[in-house]
Amino acid sequence: MKKKLALILTGVMMLASLAACGTKGEQNITLATGGTSGTYYAVGGVLQNVLNDKLALSDLTVASTGASTANVNMITDGEAQMAILQSDVISYAHTGTNTFAETGAEDNALWVAGLYNETVQIIATPDITDVSQLAGKTVCMGDVGSGTRINAEQVLAAYGMTADDVNAVAGSFQDGVDGIKDGRIDAAFTVAGAPTTAITDLATNNEFSMISLTDEALAYIAENFPFLVQDNLPAGTYNGIDEETKCVAVQAALVASEDVSEDVVYELLKAMFDNADSLKAAHGKFEYLDAEYASKGTVPLHPGAEKYYKEIGVIK
Repeated sequence: MKKKLALILTGVMMLASLAACGTKGEQNITLATGGTSGTYYAVGGVLQNVLNDKLALSDLTVASTGASTANVNMITDGEAQMAILQSDVISYAHTGTNTFAETGAEDNALWVAGLYNETVQIIATPDITDVSQLAGKTVCMGDVGSGTRINAEQVLAAYGMTADDVNAVAGSFQDGVDGIKDGRIDAAFTVAGAPTTAITDLATNNEFSMISLTDEALAYIAENFPFLVQDNLPAGTYNGIDEETKCVAVQAALVASEDVSEDVVYELLKAMFDNADSLKAAHGKFEYLDAEYASKGTVPLHPGAEKYYKEIGVIK
């Protein structure tokens, strides 16, 4: 009897231990981001490092990916539960337009928070100072399926050009920088919060230009692509760039699969704002963290996000 009782007690203790472990692991969250040299990946890493020990219901694990469009597909396929991506791309996914025109609408990724503006930055060799000069040049237009590629095409359209007017190549932000360094490419588009790691690296020991958009191009973009807002980079954002650069930007958005529970998203969002100071200390992009801005999405709110924003009074 004593032996049986001991075995029973051991079994109960093991079950209790597993239950305790399961409380934290109610949902393991893969957070899809972007290339390792981009801002998404860095911001995702900060969310993981700062918030994981504050969360009772989930664990965050950051994944490096091909960025926005790939991230939507990962959520649709169940390979990721949350993602950081461009606000325009998640809109395309829900409406089945642009890069989602052939595959159809993918609408199970829902809005959690707008984090910050991410700027469409165009870097080039020093002799190129205007987008019109990109005709016939080799231009890195972002990873295949990325929001960067879409925004690059929109900027070219403002100058009466398409991707066919340049020698368009695919690659990450770091690929673009490396190509400029070794003379393989003439220019590259980067859509990320500034300063961006890859461009900061380029600016350390290399001469390059940051291309400003003309007023005419800005007016065209405002009329035809209203989700792209003017967001100029101040002089000195990068070493050697001593004048303001006229740019446009989209929102970097945190989204979650509709399959992620309301409680998990609510807890994560509350932890994010409750620990805003720690996030800001770890990465400058969190200086822009603002609940009212965060709640204004381009697609429907996740129920967990809606619950949080109503609780703090920024939505009704």
